[in-house]
Amino acid sequence: MERVLGIGGVFIKARDPKALAEWYREHLGVSVETGQTHGVMTSSRPGEMTVWSVFPADTAYFGPGPATFMVNYRVKNLDATLGQLRTAGANVEERVEDYDYGRFGWATDPEGNRFELWEPRS
Repeated sequence: MERVLGIGGVFIKARDPKALAEWYREHLGVSVETGQTHGVMTSSRPGEMTVWSVFPADTAYFGPGPATFMVNYRVKNLDATLGQLRTAGANVEERVEDYDYGRFGWATDPEGNRFELWEPRS
C-alpha cells in the first residue's frame, strides 16, 4: 500500500498575497524572497523541503470549491498512489504534470477537499 511520505507544501488563499506573505515572514520567520509570494522551509530530513505559498483569493488552483487552503503531500510513487485512490473510488484527476523538480497529480477527498500529490525527483 502506498503511503504519504510527508507534507510537501501548504498553500493559502489571500486577498493580498504579498502582504500576507510578508506577515508570515515578519512574525513567523517564513523566508520569502522579495517580489515572490512563497517561502521554502527545510524539513528535518536531509534533502527534503516543504513549500509554503500564498495564492490570490480568486485562484482556481484549489479546485472549484470554497476551500481557502490546499495541502500537497509527498509520495514515493505517484502513479501507484493515484491508481490506489482510483481503486478506492476517489475522484482523481486524469492530468499529471511533469517538471524538473517532480511530478504532480490531484484528487479530492470524500468531503470535497482537493489535495495535491508530489513525487519529487531523486
